[in-house]
Amino acid sequence: MKWDPVKYVQFGDYRDRPFFDLTGRIQADAPHKVVDLGCGPGNLTATLARRWPRAKVLGLDSSTQMLAKAAVQAEGHRCLSFEQADIADWTPAADTDVVVTNAALQWVPGHQEMLGRWLRALKPGAWFAMQVPGNFNAPSHALMRELAGSARWSTKLAGVLRGGESVGEPAEYLGIMLDAGCTADAWETTYQQVLPGTDPVLEWVRGTALRPVLAVLSAGDGAAFETEYAAALRAAYPGTDHGTVFPFRRIFAVARKNA
Repeated sequence: MKWDPVKYVQFGDYRDRPFFDLTGRIQADAPHKVVDLGCGPGNLTATLARRWPRAKVLGLDSSTQMLAKAAVQAEGHRCLSFEQADIADWTPAADTDVVVTNAALQWVPGHQEMLGRWLRALKPGAWFAMQVPGNFNAPSHALMRELAGSARWSTKLAGVLRGGESVGEPAEYLGIMLDAGCTADAWETTYQQVLPGTDPVLEWVRGTALRPVLAVLSAGDGAAFETEYAAALRAAYPGTDHGTVFPFRRIFAVARKNA
């Protein structure tokens, strides 16, 4: 599945805010090695390099399109680098001090088991911070799955979209972290995002959740699917004089490995 870095950062302020709410809970003073799993275009990874200028900061992502954009971020940062990798195959090195993964684990089936394995491998005192979308049962996603399962689209889109099983609840992530020998905190936030423009919720999901659908449909079928889907979104998220309010639930968890 190809990613469009420009589309992904279209709503930059809204997409970035959970990252800073997450990393603000990391209390590492002077880490030596920091890893960002699923770094995307690298703009947020670069903020980690600025926060900890003496650390070696590594961003990992599977998308060549995202990494091409991220390479620009590494210019002028001697200790910031990016590599192509599938985070499902990643294991923390013994010297890893901080791991951040922001809006990435929802794409990895079975990531809860991997999370436990990663945490057990971390050294005492290391930090792990994660954030995933918690809106898979919101109208934006439910309507997409409903349309994909309709008579017109079910054959072409069978098995393409995942539902609420894509992520766990805060209590599940908290339990995984505690069981792995960490001090942990988990919470959720629903951001009331006011999006501007015409069909803004469609524009939002074009950057993320709609991509698996568009990846398997022809250009003509993709446009037809979007037309039907956009009409359903307008009914679910009516515009106002101030824009379109798009509630977005996010799930956070931060752990520090106990001594």
